[in-house]
Amino acid sequence: MVGIILASHGEFAEGILQSGSMIIGEQENVAAVTLMPSEGPDDIRRKMEKAIASFDTDEILFIVDLWGGTPFNQANTLFEENKEKWAIVAGMNLPMVIEAYTSRFSMESAHEIASAIIGVAQDSVKVRPEELQPATSGASANGNSEPNQALPEGTVVGDGKIKIGLARIDSRLLHGQVATAWSKDVNPTRIIVVSDDVAQDDLRKSLITQAAPPGVKANVVPVDKMIEVFKDPRFGKTKALLLFENPTDVVRAVEGGVELEEVNVGSMAHSEGKVMINNVLSVDQKDVDAFEKLKEHGIKFDVRKVPADQRKNMWELLKKSKMTRTV
Repeated sequence: MVGIILASHGEFAEGILQSGSMIIGEQENVAAVTLMPSEGPDDIRRKMEKAIASFDTDEILFIVDLWGGTPFNQANTLFEENKEKWAIVAGMNLPMVIEAYTSRFSMESAHEIASAIIGVAQDSVKVRPEELQPATSGASANGNSEPNQALPEGTVVGDGKIKIGLARIDSRLLHGQVATAWSKDVNPTRIIVVSDDVAQDDLRKSLITQAAPPGVKANVVPVDKMIEVFKDPRFGKTKALLLFENPTDVVRAVEGGVELEEVNVGSMAHSEGKVMINNVLSVDQKDVDAFEKLKEHGIKFDVRKVPADQRKNMWELLKKSKMTRTV
């Protein structure tokens, strides 16, 4: 796996490292090196050399904050002796780092990853009001093949059936872990938030549609509309990532005809009357009853915050918390 060194003036690199870990999970062969006010070029060079020595790979990617700055210059002196397997990318931002992390699963060289992360970093720079955005920005990130105009009712697109790449329960709905880690893992053409409450809240709807990653559409629909969409043959080329706030809404969708084989359980916020079954999941009896119903429908559960996490057993968590006797 390609080694990655994040290098910056001050603690910027350490902050990016922490943020990336929160969204993607802890990473191997990654180090942050910083140039502090009291330090000089030799200090950060020594830090880089120490980080490189700790990696179990000879493919190294430097992601630095500023082209021509001291972190870049010191990385560049090391790079000169290792051009065939090393690469440097300047202008570090969080989307760039996340893309570098996830690219390591499919790319084996620092050169490949360096080339791949530049477009993502550029497309992630956005502005509001939207009219300030340069017209050339925001190109599709995943070759969205959905029809780009309304189709007559009854039109059959593709095989006439929407593809569910992931159905996730997350009380935070569309946030960083979903917009980056899960979107990268699933590669959807559309993110659909399924919630009666959010569908009636214009502000939340607006914020969610604006939070979609580049090249991916985002919609907010009530549960009944999701059932209708699932049965509509015009969505035959849609690959969807579904987001639910709670398992009760998932039950309604499934019993209305939305076909799911597995549900990812990512985050359920704590509130009065709920029991914490791990550090991010809180349930009450209504939630447990909903999970029981989904199990009766043959649905499996994948308890993970991000794709890099290990899967946990939902029923073991519930049994330990004494919320259910189900095995």
